[in-house]
Amino acid sequence: CAQRHGAERFVLVSTDKAVNPTNVMGATKRLAEMVCEALHSRGGQTQFEMVRFGNVLGSTGSVIPKFAEQIARGGPVTVTHPDINRFFMSIPEAAQLVLQAASMGRGGEVFVMDMGEPVKIVDLARNMIRLSGYAEDEIRIEFTGLRPGEKLYEELLADAELTRETPHPKLRIARSRAVAPDFLGALVAWLDAPTPLADEAVRQGLRRWVPEYAPSGERPTLTVVAGTPGVAAQGG
Repeated sequence: CAQRHGAERFVLVSTDKAVNPTNVMGATKRLAEMVCEALHSRGGQTQFEMVRFGNVLGSTGSVIPKFAEQIARGGPVTVTHPDINRFFMSIPEAAQLVLQAASMGRGGEVFVMDMGEPVKIVDLARNMIRLSGYAEDEIRIEFTGLRPGEKLYEELLADAELTRETPHPKLRIARSRAVAPDFLGALVAWLDAPTPLADEAVRQGLRRWVPEYAPSGERPTLTVVAGTPGVAAQGG
């Protein structure tokens, strides 16, 4: 642990999928944010910061290399839904965001980047087809349907989150829900259960720890139970 080894700062790289998560990846990212918030609230010399951003262009798993490969094969280019959109940023922007958060943070903040307007994925596919020297009717775009837990659009802030300014014009700080004092202890006890949990039990546990987690087609669980985060607004 960063605290145990006396690290000055710990920066968690989070994601816009942590906001109102609809899949396990987003829920675990939000849970990681909550752990960092809880560790910061315990005090100590290590400052914990969290940084949320969207898709990083050119990174492993990015849609652009996938589209380029599909275009090179002659298509089709696969898009899950005609209306799906995403925020994008460059690798240098992502690196700068992490460094800025590390330098400006005082501990416990969730930094959010102003990423401009989201990009429709089908428009990105059409532009890549055109820039590759093909007419739109030469490379077919195929809509495959949303995957389980996939959103039409991503959010950088939850409904209950407000933001405040920072000295950086493209960075803001989200004010998220505070976590309960006994959150960490209860979470560790759950993780240390002597019997490995089945997948469905893990999903149910995530819904308990992250009340805003709502798998596709389900309503979020907003009931606060012992060991789960409180709902008080976090100031700062």
